[in-house]
Amino acid sequence: MNVNESDYYTLNINSSVNIYGYIYTENFDPLNPSTNLILANKNNFGESQFEFRAFLRSTTANILVVTTASPNATGKFSVTVSGNNIVTFKRLIRPSRAPAVDIHPNAKWVQNRINVAGGNGEGENRSQLAYPHGLYVDDDETVYVTDWNNGRVMEWKWYAMNGRVVAGGNERGNGSHQLSLANDVIVDKEEDNLIICDSYNNRVVRWLRQNLTNGETIMSNISCWGLTMDESGVLYVVDVKKHEVIQYSRGESEGTVVAGGNGNGTRLDQLNHPSYVFVDQNHSVYVSDTKNHRVMKWEEGAKQGIVVAGGQGQGNNLTQLSEPQGIVVDQLGTVYVADYYNSRIMRWPQSAIQGSVIAGRSDAKEESNQLYCFIGLSFDPRGNLYAADSCNHRVQKFNIEQTKN
Repeated sequence: MNVNESDYYTLNINSSVNIYGYIYTENFDPLNPSTNLILANKNNFGESQFEFRAFLRSTTANILVVTTASPNATGKFSVTVSGNNIVTFKRLIRPSRAPAVDIHPNAKWVQNRINVAGGNGEGENRSQLAYPHGLYVDDDETVYVTDWNNGRVMEWKWYAMNGRVVAGGNERGNGSHQLSLANDVIVDKEEDNLIICDSYNNRVVRWLRQNLTNGETIMSNISCWGLTMDESGVLYVVDVKKHEVIQYSRGESEGTVVAGGNGNGTRLDQLNHPSYVFVDQNHSVYVSDTKNHRVMKWEEGAKQGIVVAGGQGQGNNLTQLSEPQGIVVDQLGTVYVADYYNSRIMRWPQSAIQGSVIAGRSDAKEESNQLYCFIGLSFDPRGNLYAADSCNHRVQKFNIEQTKN
């Protein structure tokens, strides 16, 4: 909620089901719901309505969170605002794979990483992975990962010893119950399904999370490598062979090119074998321009992109990347990128001319603070970083260091 003048405002909230209400300032961390809380109404009202009177400041974010009293209840709610000034509402959904909190530009991550999936050698048992690629971490820290060489997507609950097959797992193939060399996965929470780049089969498939038996092809004849979704349910898909990113609204069969699409090349309006994609809250598209060794940003409606990381040729200097893969962008516009052949994860602040290494090294040795092949990246809401360490057949978590007051 944004207000143009700091003042007291009255919010009347009505719903068809019993609900609770909370108001936060600055930001809302679902895993630490008491942080930044300024007002709460946790009474269970039979008429399903209540009133807030709160002092809202124009200089800060004011966040309204409404939850159902029962965990399985669903229903619509409405908000009526009374006051002397204007209040505007904006739906608050963190971009896919991004942190929910502001990350300090100098934040560090603990290098004693934690195995959260796999890590028991290459294999097809439920405790193993085989060259994991794409990665998605849900709000409750559940990990979804494309188990590339096993033709499946695995779900790993926090602290679980074994994963669960949630798509594929019936040997590699092109049947509706199979996957083959899947490169990426995201969770569509609104529709409660998984959307998967089934790369070798040149299709994008949807698997309902209640039906783990078969998937449904929603796009075919597309060389899909990476994908993501914005807060409106618009899907963005990387076509690696056409060197472009395509945007699909729900129900559309024909998409719109939003990055690249001008052939293979090095110009600012071109891409060269792009891999993974990220979309921020302003609908700017960030794409790993893999063979150009750079990350590009295409603002909404732009005819060409701008280089936001790398672009100085292939190499291991702090100004360079070597076949970048997974990317995430935080609320400050800082780019986090898996620098594949340099075996490191880099951070590039907005407008920076060089990045910094936040995990791994460029010599790719197996030491305590180094990984081999970074591919997929994701954050959890609290800013902890997850990486698919493909060559070591595992997903690892780097906890963000807590800042000292």
